[in-house]
Amino acid sequence: MLLSIDFGSDQPIYTQIRNGIVTGIASGTLKDGDSLPSVRTLGAEIGVNLHTVNKAYQLLQSEGFIEIQRRRGTFIKAGNAAKNAAEFLKNCGDPLKTIVSEAVTRRVDRAVLHQMIDHMYDELEGNES
Repeated sequence: MLLSIDFGSDQPIYTQIRNGIVTGIASGTLKDGDSLPSVRTLGAEIGVNLHTVNKAYQLLQSEGFIEIQRRRGTFIKAGNAAKNAAEFLKNCGDPLKTIVSEAVTRRVDRAVLHQMIDHMYDELEGNES
C-alpha cells in the first residue's frame, strides 16, 4: 500500500493515514472490497506504532469507509461511504469555511479557487486533460 506520511507535519499521523486511504478510494486506487494490510503490517511498513494505525482504522470504520471483520481482515467499503454524502457535507462546513476565509483574506480570486477545486476533483476522478 502506498501511503505518504510526513513525520514533520502538524497533522497527526493517524489523520494522515485516514486521509491517504480516503484519497485512494476517491482516486479509484482502492476499490470496494479491496483488503487493507493488518494494523501490525501497515504499522511496520510505514514505521509507526500499531496503535496509531488502529486509531486511523477505527476512524475510517466509524465513517463508513472500511469494514473490519474479525479474523478475516479489513476491507474497503466505498459503496457505503457514498451514502453518507449529506453527513459529510454537514461536517465539512467548518474546515471548508476556514479555507475559504483564508483565501478571502489573502485576496485569492474566487475563480482561481474554484478552478483549483475543479482540477483536484478531476485529478481524483481520473479526468485530467
